[in-house]
Amino acid sequence: MQKVLVTGATGFIGNYVIAALQQSGCHVIATSSNEAGAKNKSWYNSVQYIPFNLQQFDDSVNYQQYFDNPDAVIHLAWEGLPHYKAAFHSEENLPRHFAFIKNLVQHGQQNITITGTCLEYGMQEGCLTEDMPALPANAYAIAKDSLRKQLEQLQQQYTFRLKWVRLFYMYGAGQNPNSLLSQLHSALEKGETVFNMSGGEQVRDYLPVDKVAEYIVAIALQQNIQGIINCCSGKGITVKEFVANYLKKQNKTITLNLGFYPYTDYEPMRFWGDDGKLRSIIKNL
Repeated sequence: MQKVLVTGATGFIGNYVIAALQQSGCHVIATSSNEAGAKNKSWYNSVQYIPFNLQQFDDSVNYQQYFDNPDAVIHLAWEGLPHYKAAFHSEENLPRHFAFIKNLVQHGQQNITITGTCLEYGMQEGCLTEDMPALPANAYAIAKDSLRKQLEQLQQQYTFRLKWVRLFYMYGAGQNPNSLLSQLHSALEKGETVFNMSGGEQVRDYLPVDKVAEYIVAIALQQNIQGIINCCSGKGITVKEFVANYLKKQNKTITLNLGFYPYTDYEPMRFWGDDGKLRSIIKNL
């Protein structure tokens, strides 16, 4: 039975990754800075939970040993989202997360999977492939891309597999209340007749979060494909159409007040991911 460490276990994706790992027959070692939150999770009594606050990182500690020598690591943790433009991503998160992963590697960890972001592609439009240059345009994406590059340099010194999972858009229960579908769901529950949103013409790539977690676990447990891997549907859909499809599926109606909010300035209008690399991993699932 493989032992897999999951950082950021109490976050939105963490719950689903833990469920997917357990379905794959893995022994899960879960960690987060929020032990009280972990105790409220359905998985708490079925995993090995080891609390850890990355802000208290101490390089004299052998974290591979501290976390009971896992066979693989899925690093989901990242503080301070959704404040994409904040300087702390590079000033605080980047050096701390690099030091943590380096410590694990120095003490023998050889299988690292880390979640990155489609925002590393910057303002490039259309179908985004892993071999395109990274042109991050906000602090969060710059820090993530810098972490990947630093870890690739670390591979010159230490032998380990690095799988960098670029997440696109996801939705599901437990999502941030400020996310699009969370706000829509809240409006419907309150019986509101109008839903304020952007113009809805922007094209995005969406996956349900349980499918994202299934893909992350498949990527982490396989040995053959490394490097940057888009975690996406491979299809673009306008936000307006995505919302309409959701309403139809829920058998709900609400007037969409399109154009109420401006489009964000840190994302291009039209982009989606190429999922060829991902499909070659999951074809046997």
